[in-house]
Amino acid sequence: MELNELLIVLMFVSFILLLFTGFPVAWVLAGVGTLFGLVAWGFDLWGDTLFGIDFNTMGIVVSRIYKIMDNWILVALPMFIFMGNLLDKSGVAEKLMHSFQALFGQVRGGLAITVVLIGIILAASTGIVGASVVLLGVMSLPAMLSQGYSKTVTVGTVASSGTLGILIPPSIMLVIMADQLALSVGDLFMGAVLPGLLLGVLYIVYILGWGLIKPDAMPLAENVKPVTKEVWIEVLQSVLPTLSMIFAVLGSIFTGLATPTEASAVGAAAAMALAWHNKRLSWQVLRECLRDTLNVSGYIFAIFIGATMFALVLRELGGDEYIESLLTSLPFGPYGIILFILAVVFLLGFILDWIEITLIILPLVAPVVSALEISINGYGVLDNPILVWFVMLVAMTLQTSFLTPPVGFSLFYLKGVCPPEVSLLDIYKGVIPFILLQLLALTLMILYPQLVNWLPAVVYGK
Repeated sequence: MELNELLIVLMFVSFILLLFTGFPVAWVLAGVGTLFGLVAWGFDLWGDTLFGIDFNTMGIVVSRIYKIMDNWILVALPMFIFMGNLLDKSGVAEKLMHSFQALFGQVRGGLAITVVLIGIILAASTGIVGASVVLLGVMSLPAMLSQGYSKTVTVGTVASSGTLGILIPPSIMLVIMADQLALSVGDLFMGAVLPGLLLGVLYIVYILGWGLIKPDAMPLAENVKPVTKEVWIEVLQSVLPTLSMIFAVLGSIFTGLATPTEASAVGAAAAMALAWHNKRLSWQVLRECLRDTLNVSGYIFAIFIGATMFALVLRELGGDEYIESLLTSLPFGPYGIILFILAVVFLLGFILDWIEITLIILPLVAPVVSALEISINGYGVLDNPILVWFVMLVAMTLQTSFLTPPVGFSLFYLKGVCPPEVSLLDIYKGVIPFILLQLLALTLMILYPQLVNWLPAVVYGK
């Protein structure tokens, strides 16, 4: 193994090991990048290597950090985060829960279907997984358990529905992926629509089927009222304002009326209007939302800075070429390489957040994927159809890793709001069927790339 290859491997190993010390990820990334940059510089000074790492490298880092802070697309992140935080406190979800319960009360598993539908709407409204899982858990866990739902069905439905926010647009993960790979945010948003809806439909079909097979797991509520015109009116009154906001955000992007950044501002304003309409808008709520937005945005951009240092040193050491040679030397065909990358992403999802994977891993493997001899139909519209398709596969894989025991992030979000009688083992058992459904959706996306590429091509091809 060459010296630069040894340093590359040690960089990754050191990064992963230091994560278990409890230090913030941003500092670990920046620290490891700085340390190995100094090591490589030392080899250049006192050895016979030519890594090319010196004080000029620090200047390049400063330039890249400035470009991050000057990136117009990334301005959308705090706006979308603010929109999601405000919607969590606006009372929208509570109104949806009440109206959907009345609509599906006569269906076995109707309460679980209600949770899935609200999860889809929250995903298209907030894009923040932790917030969606916690909100759904607080609202629906007591109602489902008191109605006699089994603990495994209850927690599985809540965890999987809340995790839809990582995939369904406007996902902040897709914004960052588009920025890192120089793809259109609109292409990724539109490409995620059908996979996200497919996953929601699979959840609902499973719930209905399991309700028929094992009715005791999802008993009907007592004193169920018939579905009347008033119930439908209540559903429309609770759904239409939220759907209007979603269409305002996504529709303005898809039609080209606004950039993602401008659309994020539209979404933030619409969220404030919804909160005001529901009489939940106050200075205290705004302060809490702004504080939470500042914390999350600061966390994300700190990781951006640390990842910039890490990635630059990695590239100076020849990390791109090393990763590419490793992947292309695998004894698999093109689809085998794709599956191998997805498996690595899935495993990394146990110990890394999606932000680190997006900033470090995706830029390394994207050139390899783009060069694979796989014919993906872009319908003459998409500039890089194979990469758009691949990004959706990675997004679906990361969503699966969020739910997979023993360390799926969504499982611990949910455990924090579960009543004492619900154990972590109940959560593990409950998410297994939904993980299998996600793997089914991932398989369908691999076999039928048009699930990703057809919709953006149709919309933007006009």
